[in-house]
Amino acid sequence: MSQFISVFDMLKIGVGPSSSHTLGPWRAAQYWIQSLKEIDVFSQISSIKVNLYGSLSLTGKGHATDLAIMLGLSGEDPETINIDELEHIIHDIKSFKMLRFDGIMDVSFLQESIQFHRDFLPFHANGMEFIAYDNDRILSSEKYYSIGGGFVIQENQDLKNETLEKKNFPFPIEKAKQLEEYCLKTSKSISEIVWQNELEIRSEDEINFGLRHIWDTMLECMYLGCHTEGTLPGGLNVKRRAFNTHKKLIKDSLHSDQSEWIAAIRSTEVKFREILKWVSCFALAVNEVNASLGRVVTAPTNGSAGVIPAVLMYYLVIEDHKAGFEEVKKFLLVAGEIGSIFKKNATISAAMGGCQAEIGVSSAMAAGALTELLGGSPGQVLVAAEIAMEHHLGLTCDPIGGLVQVPCIERNSMGAIKAIHAAELALETNPEDSLVPLDSVIDTMWETAKDMNKNYKETSEGGLAITVGLADC
Repeated sequence: MSQFISVFDMLKIGVGPSSSHTLGPWRAAQYWIQSLKEIDVFSQISSIKVNLYGSLSLTGKGHATDLAIMLGLSGEDPETINIDELEHIIHDIKSFKMLRFDGIMDVSFLQESIQFHRDFLPFHANGMEFIAYDNDRILSSEKYYSIGGGFVIQENQDLKNETLEKKNFPFPIEKAKQLEEYCLKTSKSISEIVWQNELEIRSEDEINFGLRHIWDTMLECMYLGCHTEGTLPGGLNVKRRAFNTHKKLIKDSLHSDQSEWIAAIRSTEVKFREILKWVSCFALAVNEVNASLGRVVTAPTNGSAGVIPAVLMYYLVIEDHKAGFEEVKKFLLVAGEIGSIFKKNATISAAMGGCQAEIGVSSAMAAGALTELLGGSPGQVLVAAEIAMEHHLGLTCDPIGGLVQVPCIERNSMGAIKAIHAAELALETNPEDSLVPLDSVIDTMWETAKDMNKNYKETSEGGLAITVGLADC
C-alpha cells in the first residue's frame, strides 16, 4: 500500500534556519515531552540531558539546533512562537541555568546539558538522544532522527503513517508514472488528483484555510525580507541584499501592506533583467529571514524555502496579473505532490543527499507547479520537474561555518531561476520525446546521494566550508 504524504507535510510552517537541524529537533523535543507524560514520569524529572550526533553535531551550532531544542523543551511551538520573544527565552535559560519544562515546571538545564558528538548513529545522519533524570536515576532515554523537511521519527519507528495508510485514497501515488497515468485515465490535472487525495483527510474548507495560511506565511516572509536591512547573525557578517535590490526595483511605488505591494510590483518594468532581479530578490528575501531565525515555510526544507515562493510570486506579478488564490492553490498542490514523490523514493535531507536533496528538489517542485499554471499537460509538468532536478544532480551541501547562509541563500535564487527555465523548456517538449523520466532522475539522485562523500552532506567538512575559512570572512 502506498504511503500518503500530504501537501501539509511537505510545506510546514516553522522557524529557521533549518528544517532538519532546527525544526526537526524542536519537534522531537515536543514528541519526547508527550512520551514522558504518557509513561507518567514527567512530574518526577529534575534535569535533562540531550546528545546530538553526526550532522546535528557537526553543524548544530550554526543551524541553531541547541536553541531549537531549548525552545521545544520549554513548550514553545515553532508555528506560533512570537519571534520577538525567542532571544529572551534563550537568554533566561542560559542565565538562570533553568528551563521551564513544557512551560509547566522548572528543571536544571546547564550549558553541558546539550552535548555534541561527532560520531554518527547508524540509522540516519541526524540523530539525537533525550535523557530525563530524577537526580541520578534515569527515567527515560529515547533516540529520535530528523530525516529532512521537519520530518521526525523515533528509533525503531516505521517511517510510514499507518493511520493514513489504511485510508482508501482514490489515487495512491508512489511514483511519478502512476500520477501521470491517473491524469490520463481521468482527464484530470495533477492539482485535481492531489486535491481528491487531500479530501480524504481534510474538508474542503480545512484545505483552503491551510493553503491560504501557507501562502500568507510565504508572502509575509518575502515582504519582511525585502523591507529589512542589516547584517545576518552568526559571525560571517553576511549583508542582507534583498532590501537594496528591492529598493532599486520598486523605485517610487508606494505601498503599505502586502496587497498593495503586489500591485506596486505589477506596475514596475518587466524587462528580462528586471524579471531576473525580482525573482532573485524574492528568493534572497525568504532565506535572509530564514537565516535570522525568522518564520518560513519548509518547501521542502528551510534551507530551500525561497525557491517555491519566489517562483509563485513570479507567476503572480509577471505572468498573470489577474491570478489569485485559485492559482496559488493549484501551484502548492502540484509542488507538494512532486516533493512527496522525491521523499518517498529518495531523500529531502541534505545530511543524506547533499544540497541536491534540498535546492534540487525545491526547484523540481517549483518547475512542475509553474508548468501547470502556464497551461502545461501533466506530462509536461513531470518533464519540467525532471529537467530542474537533472541539472542539480550532485550538488553538495557545504555551508561555511555550519550556517545556512553561504552558499545556501544564493542557491535559492539559482534554483528559482532554473525552475522557471525548466518550465519553459518543458512547455516546448513533447513528453513522449523525453528520454529521461522523472522517476529515473529521482532514482539517479538517490544513487548519487549514496555515492557522495559524507564531507559534502551538511557536515561543513568539505567544499566551500573548508576552502573558505571563517577567518577569510
